[in-house]
Amino acid sequence: MGVDCRIDPSVSVMRFGQRADVLCLADGVSIYAQTRLVLGDVVADPCVGIHIGARTIVNVGGYLSGEGGLEIGDDVLIGPHAKLLSAGHAIDEGDSVIARNRITRAKIVVEDGAWIGAGAIVLEGVTIGRGAVVAAGALVRQDVPAGMVAAGMPARLIRSRKGGAWPVAETPTSWFQRAGAELKRFFRQEREIK
Repeated sequence: MGVDCRIDPSVSVMRFGQRADVLCLADGVSIYAQTRLVLGDVVADPCVGIHIGARTIVNVGGYLSGEGGLEIGDDVLIGPHAKLLSAGHAIDEGDSVIARNRITRAKIVVEDGAWIGAGAIVLEGVTIGRGAVVAAGALVRQDVPAGMVAAGMPARLIRSRKGGAWPVAETPTSWFQRAGAELKRFFRQEREIK
């Protein structure tokens, strides 16, 4: 744990077994009341772990799963009752009782300066890009690129943040993709003018 961390006494950590460096908090991390940090069996898989960057704030009632790996950057805001779920259960194999099937794991990455709104859910394997915003109540199943805003259930990209500090998207490669991108840009400008 870094210096100047503020951890509410009601924060709980669930883990089995011992392994160094599975829970690391950088300087100035704040974790508010009733937050649950879940590591599970720390020897089950080398990916198990939670690393939270400097000055990140996890608001009340958060649920952070490091069972598949969870890497949170610096200056990240995580709203009240947000859930970051890096593990799940295989549903289409083996036993008809889900709890008897294998645990699926995939690392979640939240890059520097991102904001995950109240009640949002981020599923395993997702990357939230630098400075991206996940709206309150969103269910994120796919990556959110740097500087983009995602909202909805399931979440979809709705716009880029104002200011132009973040890359918006990759340049389309085919003439058809370029034409489609130009049409979208044209209609977006028309709506902004009205």
